[in-house]
Amino acid sequence: MHVDLETLAIALYVKIDDEMRASPELAIPRPPGGIPAKLTDPELLTMSVMQALLGYRSERRWLRHLDKHLRHLFPYQPTQSGYTRRLRAALPLVKHFIRALAIDTAVAGFTAGAVTVG
Repeated sequence: MHVDLETLAIALYVKIDDEMRASPELAIPRPPGGIPAKLTDPELLTMSVMQALLGYRSERRWLRHLDKHLRHLFPYQPTQSGYTRRLRAALPLVKHFIRALAIDTAVAGFTAGAVTVG
């Protein structure tokens, strides 16, 4: 199970990072100057999408689970209040990527079904 979670996290991160690099307009607006974020937007979105997919409703429990099982994949883990604050700002992106994953999954499932039926 642990290896499957790692594979999911890596696959999600790569998909989100590639799409954000291809579409810079998706980036969360930041004020000019200041301190760069320790947690990148693709890392935050990967954490959030995994939380939704794995059914963690409590951010506290999700962050504890990340700390215990996936710390090596997410070296910087925000506090609960920091995570919540960043998620609120990124909500349109979270919705975008969950929708994109649902579409990709539906298309892949349909294509595989069409091949086996034929």
